[in-house]
Amino acid sequence: MKLLRKSCILIMTAAVILTSGCSLESKYDCEFFAMDTVMTINAYGSKSESAVKAAQNEISRLDRLLSVQSENSEIFKLNQSKEMTVSEDTLTLITRSKEIYTLTDGAFDITCEPLTREWGFYSGLENKVPSQQAIENALKGVGAAHIKIKDSTITLDENTSLDLGGIAKGYASQKAAEILKENGVNSALMSLGGNVRAVGSKPDGENWSVAITDPDDNSKSIGTLKISDKAVVTSGGYQRYFEENGQIYHHIIDTKTGYPADSGLKSVTIVSSDDTLADALSTSLFVMGLEKSGEFYSENSSLFGAVFITDKGEIYVTDNLKDSFMSEQGFEVIAV
Repeated sequence: MKLLRKSCILIMTAAVILTSGCSLESKYDCEFFAMDTVMTINAYGSKSESAVKAAQNEISRLDRLLSVQSENSEIFKLNQSKEMTVSEDTLTLITRSKEIYTLTDGAFDITCEPLTREWGFYSGLENKVPSQQAIENALKGVGAAHIKIKDSTITLDENTSLDLGGIAKGYASQKAAEILKENGVNSALMSLGGNVRAVGSKPDGENWSVAITDPDDNSKSIGTLKISDKAVVTSGGYQRYFEENGQIYHHIIDTKTGYPADSGLKSVTIVSSDDTLADALSTSLFVMGLEKSGEFYSENSSLFGAVFITDKGEIYVTDNLKDSFMSEQGFEVIAV
């Protein structure tokens, strides 16, 4: 997207606060472009305008810090220099990424940058199917073992480059939610591309309704989740892809093979109170596939819930979400 769309509107809406009377409650809506996607923040409360602006500024700051393509970002400079003393945010995310790499047995891997570049999934590059030799060369630097951390200094092996795109939006939404709460906002909904973050409940105390996109028709949903104070993150092959010689190639790369993940899934939606983890797991479980994801859930059910849509259009929901997910299509439940 080439143009920055930004529109912030202060809307005064009547809200019933007590059964004995009514009061005016401020609602502030803001739409802006960051992290290569359109984002919106809708917040309620007397301090909603200043809170939303502070949250937006934080997201934009993190975008400048963590972008893989911006020449002024720390990630870009680290990828070029291979050794660098980094800021607290960058250190936190790289450290957390290594932990999640271990947790997911390598399904989440921020060293995917050379592979993503070979496939042309960056702005300004042409999509193409790389040669086998190009993939093998890119794989030489893949894996968390190629990242060394000592104090605040990150060292990368010669063939290693990082891309935090699979975790940065989750981290940004978590930081933005904290800022909203610190500024007195107890009711808000943020949409950061495929990431949705609810702060508290709706102003009337009801849960927020978050729709899950139908991978076969982006104008429709396959169901809705009722949530409060949680993150909902969806990853799917339908979000970014190209076609060559009748074959579709999507942007979620399995770093074990160097090719787009062929896991039998069309999309994975993660629900968690940990935004950063939710963002990383939506990619990880997509790469794992349904069976391995089910095993992973049984061992880590306290951390997240998930909704899976298979290539056949089947819907599977973890048992900790069965009462908050609704779909006219019906679904199977994955138990611990």
